[in-house]
Amino acid sequence: MPQVSQTAPAEGVALEPRQLFIGNESVKPHSGSYFTTVNPATEEPITQVASADAHDVDRAVSAAHAALESKEWGRLDAADRGRLLWKMADLLEAHTEEVARLETLDNGKPIFESQFVDVPSCVNVLRYYAGWADKIHGDTIPIRGPHLCYTRREPVGVVAAITPWNFPLLLAVWKIAPALAAGCTVVLKPAELTSLSALRFAEICAEAGLPAGVLNVLTGPGRVIGPALIDHPKVAKIAFTGSTAVGKEIMQRAAGSLKRVTLELGGKSPNIVFADANLENAIKGAHNGIFYGKGEVCAAGSRLFVEKKVLEPLLEGLVARAAKAQPADPLDPKTRMGAIVSKAQHELVMGYIAKGSSEGARLAAGGNAVKVSGKGYFIQPTVFADVKNSMTIAREEIFGPVLSVIPFENQEELVAMANDSAYGLAAAVWTQDITRAHSLAARLKAGTVWINTVNIYDAAAPFGGFKESGFGRELGEKALDSYTEHKTVWVNLKG
Repeated sequence: MPQVSQTAPAEGVALEPRQLFIGNESVKPHSGSYFTTVNPATEEPITQVASADAHDVDRAVSAAHAALESKEWGRLDAADRGRLLWKMADLLEAHTEEVARLETLDNGKPIFESQFVDVPSCVNVLRYYAGWADKIHGDTIPIRGPHLCYTRREPVGVVAAITPWNFPLLLAVWKIAPALAAGCTVVLKPAELTSLSALRFAEICAEAGLPAGVLNVLTGPGRVIGPALIDHPKVAKIAFTGSTAVGKEIMQRAAGSLKRVTLELGGKSPNIVFADANLENAIKGAHNGIFYGKGEVCAAGSRLFVEKKVLEPLLEGLVARAAKAQPADPLDPKTRMGAIVSKAQHELVMGYIAKGSSEGARLAAGGNAVKVSGKGYFIQPTVFADVKNSMTIAREEIFGPVLSVIPFENQEELVAMANDSAYGLAAAVWTQDITRAHSLAARLKAGTVWINTVNIYDAAAPFGGFKESGFGRELGEKALDSYTEHKTVWVNLKG
């Protein structure tokens, strides 16, 4: 087995090389290949992780398909599925600190976010769908003639869940929980950069009693595993969160077998502040809307539209907040700005910052790459003023701590600019005018609109996008539609 230097600070976290997880067992990869996962805050290796190939994909999908037909899962009562999901939630909650540390080591996000937001949110989502397991049912339909007509809701089958690196476990659970509540089985492909928490979660689920094959985890390169999952004849559905470019590739490839696909993709969300807003709350919301999660958030409010009357005081408040939120050690509980997830992403974000300056935007705060104790992929919270909606930094998803501040004069101009984007994932409006707030909520082309708040989520509230931000919904009752088939049954009652 490959060896790795135990250099990363990780008290209480096992850092031995990690295998694939198939059929409730840790198994070696068919190729014998491993890759190194790196702590972005220290640039040091954490451990080595198994790299799956097409042979491993077939093993995992076969295990998931067999579980669908098994009495342990396929014929398990719905109420018992719910009890299993609740046990999974309880056991994950008991391991919160351990899983949170893995998340922070792998992703670079502050431990505050991992331990007190991300993992507790996973627990809440599991419990929410535990309650749904025995409430997924069909209807009787009053059709013409001497017939009984009713519908059934049945699991769609094996689900391939492909998830990104920004919220490694949370976005996986957003898919796993409704899939299991509906009776499906799952093959999870976590991002290559951040696989550790998903592997540990799978072990926790097995400890909770989840039958073998119901949840499998394949780590390694997306360019190898993704196509093999999409092409596999026993995979019924693809649930993907990630970039719009990759989402388009998945959709095109899945068309060959007409697999069901849901896509939660990129965003360039408008965060809108009117002159009548509570400016203190709006400044705080604008800051959190882009700098929470280092800006590595698909729904980040990366375009801040500000009514000209309050542009200067709002910008002043933002710059002051950004100056205080400097990058620091992600394992320090006081840290609120962690490390960018990788060297490549760090370089990409810095390239956008250079592009903003070269196109004429004014750098009002941040803009520099920094080190913490001489190491790490850190970037200061960055605010650009004098941004035009046509500039690159206002058009393309940066996925980093970079905010574009764009002034507007009237509501019609604002709506046109806010909707002038290929994306439509989220939006926020800050105003004391309730009529204006609801009017804009109806006119903004976005799957979620926050009013006088931002970045609020709940397991019961559906989330998803318009336009090139994808289609389908995660969370809430609506997510269950993506994991069930509707079957109509006719019965002749005429003797």
